[in-house]
Amino acid sequence: MFAPGIFQVLAVLLVVLLIFGNRLPSVARSLGQSIIEFKKGVKEIESKKDETHAGDTP
Repeated sequence: MFAPGIFQVLAVLLVVLLIFGNRLPSVARSLGQSIIEFKKGVKEIESKKDETHAGDTP
C-alpha cells in the first residue's frame, strides 16, 4: 500500500497553509470554543446524572 513520505506530508501542509493560511486562526479559535462548549455540556450531563442518582438513595 502507499505510505506518504515526509516530503509528501510537508508538501500537503504547505499547500494547506497557502490556501487556508489567513483563515487558520479563526478556524482554530472556533475549534477551541467548540471543545470548551462540549466539555461544559458533558459536565452538565454528569452533574444531572449525579443529582438523579443522589435522589434515588434512601
